[in-house]
Amino acid sequence: MLAATTTSATAGGILTNTNQSIDFLRNPARDASIALDGVYSNPAGVAFMPEGFHVGFNWQYAHQTRTITSTNDFFKTGRKNHGQATKTFEGTADAPCIPSLQAAYNKGDWSIQFNFSVPGGGGKCQYADGLGSFESVVGNIANQLKPFGAQGYDMDGFMEGRQYYFGVQLGTAYKINEKLAVYGGLRLLYGTATYKAKISNIMVNVGEGLYAPFGNFLQSAATTVDNNLEMVDAGMAQYEAAGATAAPQYAELAATKTQLEGAKQSISSLQKYSQGVNLLCNQTSYGVAPVIGVDYKLNDRFNFAAKYEFKTQIRMKNESTVNEASEISAVNKFRDGEEVNEDAPAMLTVGAQWSPISEVRLSLGWHHYFDKEASWYDNAQDKLDHNSNEFLAGAEWDVTDRLTVSLGGQLTRY
Repeated sequence: MLAATTTSATAGGILTNTNQSIDFLRNPARDASIALDGVYSNPAGVAFMPEGFHVGFNWQYAHQTRTITSTNDFFKTGRKNHGQATKTFEGTADAPCIPSLQAAYNKGDWSIQFNFSVPGGGGKCQYADGLGSFESVVGNIANQLKPFGAQGYDMDGFMEGRQYYFGVQLGTAYKINEKLAVYGGLRLLYGTATYKAKISNIMVNVGEGLYAPFGNFLQSAATTVDNNLEMVDAGMAQYEAAGATAAPQYAELAATKTQLEGAKQSISSLQKYSQGVNLLCNQTSYGVAPVIGVDYKLNDRFNFAAKYEFKTQIRMKNESTVNEASEISAVNKFRDGEEVNEDAPAMLTVGAQWSPISEVRLSLGWHHYFDKEASWYDNAQDKLDHNSNEFLAGAEWDVTDRLTVSLGGQLTRY
């Protein structure tokens, strides 16, 4: 009951949850445990459990705050940013129901196992003020409009994402002898996600604390460009009538016309953002990958285990309200019909457990995520400095037959 009421963040790599049991909340170093939750964390070790049918169901609620810190010079001209180039975007993530089901049937040297879990995603995250990747584009647009009198911008942003990767794993462990067991299985991942984004109330600072609606400002800028083009065309016509097209002044007018035509084209391309951006995108996909494991019992006190989950190739298919390419690169990821790479990276786990006395268990674990070998949208994996690593430790003490005291921790380096 104490574990179930703990509001614990789902732990794991960038796209992977390793928290698949209530046992994890009291001791996250489960990689060499011989228990039913080992169907996920140490499937080979489950073969050393007693014969018979074992089943367990876990339900968890997770709440997280996600803070993104973005730095961009364009933020300095934002009305709400007080001249600062660095801005924080606060997100709130809720996963009201993270279920997992582990089942195993042991007979002789064989163990047939089934696992249902949410090994990726698992909830909804909302950024009430949007994201830096959206606001920086609005700031850049305002910067481009400086020649027309723009001195800054104002806007409202919003971003919400819901993502679940449901996993079904089926496999078999075989006890080679009383010390060594191996495991092989397959895991099916079904991904479903929904993203909502909104950029609204875009305003342009026209000086002296006055702000004009973005659409009105663009219309005024377009009128100015058209008027200037008329004057340039008239000037060029005079030189052409006089046969003086070789004059330096004519060349200057021609260059000015090219600049004005470019400005007119830019203003025209921005017109579609005069009403802001409204995005709604649903994504679905699935992928299959093997899982292998090994467990070695040195004796009754030492146990060692390892597990390797192969990379799961995921290509999320978009159904979206965004039909055309956007100047906002972050929006293009959600364009209708786009296939988005969202691989679940391969993962290696290694664990050890030592019982100095039968009532005490000391555990260590290490997780390595092969993030840079996965494939994500826009080759985001190439922007990572290194793969992710987790270091885990835990201790359990059976004070009595009915009371266990435990301590555990996890350190993640993304």
